[in-house]
Amino acid sequence: MTTRAGRPQRRNQVLSREQIIDTAVGMLDAGGESALTIRALTERLSTGSGAIYYHVGTRDELLDTATESVIGATLATRPAGTAAAPGDEIRAVALALFDAIAAHPWLATRLTLQIVRNPVGPVTVGIFERIGGQMGALGVPRTSWFDAASTLVHYILGAVSQNARIEGDTSGIDPAGDRDAFVDAASTAWQGLDPEAYPFMHAVVGQLRGHDDREQFLTGIAVILDGLARLR
Repeated sequence: MTTRAGRPQRRNQVLSREQIIDTAVGMLDAGGESALTIRALTERLSTGSGAIYYHVGTRDELLDTATESVIGATLATRPAGTAAAPGDEIRAVALALFDAIAAHPWLATRLTLQIVRNPVGPVTVGIFERIGGQMGALGVPRTSWFDAASTLVHYILGAVSQNARIEGDTSGIDPAGDRDAFVDAASTAWQGLDPEAYPFMHAVVGQLRGHDDREQFLTGIAVILDGLARLR
């Protein structure tokens, strides 16, 4: 029997929720949120929209689920060694989030939306529990736990969001732009500023050229941890 022309051939195997989520994450990585539509997903999986809605719900629910899947795996990261210090625990999860957003640029926006929209969801409570769970071991007074943990979480999310894929008006921005070329162009522009009007910019232009993003990120974590250790 021949297949009727014009109709996509369906999968014979049973489609799983995990397959849908993995495929959705791959599409998001390749093209951002605009690339992920139910129609595009059904074509990629050779299935019908009913299977998508049955397993994961609407497109917005799928985006939330994809976010929860990536962040859940990220939060499972643990520092090397069996007796890690609280600062090591925080640095491990912070770097894991940093690297996750570098690998999935669409994630920063969805991560922020999850925390704002769903304060009891697995993303929000997962991040706050991993970070906040170290406050007591750091010696932070219990009355300051929320403020201290929030400071760290806000810094981490703000810093990693610099690696986000920008949606909407991207005029003048090359989403596939080379980082080194951007840094070279920026440092050249800073060097061209009036040194009397912008002495600080001239003082740090060499540091801009040679800086490492992950090391810069860890420096911020270290500064905050040092400040938290002084809370009494």
